[in-house]
Amino acid sequence: MCIAVPMRIVSLAAGNTAVAELGGTRHTVDLSLLDDALAGDYVIVHAGYAIEKLDRAEADDRLALFAAMARRERDETDNGPG
Repeated sequence: MCIAVPMRIVSLAAGNTAVAELGGTRHTVDLSLLDDALAGDYVIVHAGYAIEKLDRAEADDRLALFAAMARRERDETDNGPG
């Protein structure tokens, strides 16, 4: 399964790329699908491409959802389903 995740752009780089961060890990992200991404913006990243800008509140909401899903998966793995 592929999943797109919110990341914050830390800095712009050469060749229409940026350095983006998620959970303290930095990744190179291609910005060619967006017109106006800047350092500090939150973007949805899929397969290395920023595909959508979003505000911080929406990014936080999505990251909280992913964290809840990971907790549930971990709990089910540790304790069995339901």
